[in-house]
Amino acid sequence: MNLEHPMELRQLRYFVNVVDAGSMNRAALQLDMVQSALSQQISRLESELCTRLLQRSPQGILPTEAGIAFYHQAKLTLRCAEQARIAAQEARLSGSVSVGLAPSTARVLGLPMMRAMRQRYPDVKLHMVESMSGHLGSMLRRRELDLAVLFDHASLHSHQPRGGKVRWQVEPLVRERLFFIRTAQAAPLPDTVSIAEVAAEPLVLPSSSHGLRSAIDAAFTRARLAPRIELEVDSLAMVMDAVDAGIGATLQPWAALGRHDDQQARFCWATLEDPDACRVNVLCSASDDEVSPAVLAARNIVRECVQELVASGRWLGTEAVTAG
Repeated sequence: MNLEHPMELRQLRYFVNVVDAGSMNRAALQLDMVQSALSQQISRLESELCTRLLQRSPQGILPTEAGIAFYHQAKLTLRCAEQARIAAQEARLSGSVSVGLAPSTARVLGLPMMRAMRQRYPDVKLHMVESMSGHLGSMLRRRELDLAVLFDHASLHSHQPRGGKVRWQVEPLVRERLFFIRTAQAAPLPDTVSIAEVAAEPLVLPSSSHGLRSAIDAAFTRARLAPRIELEVDSLAMVMDAVDAGIGATLQPWAALGRHDDQQARFCWATLEDPDACRVNVLCSASDDEVSPAVLAARNIVRECVQELVASGRWLGTEAVTAG
């Protein structure tokens, strides 16, 4: 077993669901996952264990001999984890936590986090704030937020409050690829586009004070090109309204489309070919010994929700990242 990538409870839960369902497709539906993402998780588990756990048969997917033994132990582990969760809930963790999310991140992560906190820590009062990453960073520095998911955390260290230096804990969560997005009324797009093709398009972009703009400008600099900026807007809602109206196209992570249930009818999009054109969501708070147990619990909830969203394929164009 590869100790650098230890098994996680969600992998055990995925495996048990597949065995119980007897089908990868049925299990994916029950777990609300993309089937390819579930298959990838099972393959990763088998790779970590260095053994085959499942095999296909006329009756569907069945566990191998090793899979049967692993299934029983996995069920036991999940039962123990559930008992631990119940014990923790009975302790009735209380307090309050204020959490800041940028608009695009909030659209994907906000509701899953609120639901998870309400289910597991019903006595913790949760205060959610949606704002631009730079503003959230300022609120965090002033201790108006307990934790925030930011895109640029450098200012946390460069602007310290009077009366002592705060030790910040910074943890990268997820890397988001950038997409070229324009109105569906325009010509259809291929799966990927180059930065050179984007340079010919009128763009609606956030201003230079926005964290996303730094990643966009860096992509154009690498290609030795300049963007054709039609409009600068520091509001995700207004950016997408402008794109929808045909004023220009934009470069955004896929989460920007998540605000629209009819996204396929309103927009078309393509992945930017530059693999370095990305944005990293970073979880930031004061160090563990300076925050309350409720804040530590909220940090764990954020991590778990992000891992679940990425693994299930519900946060497109992303990959989970770890510090190191």
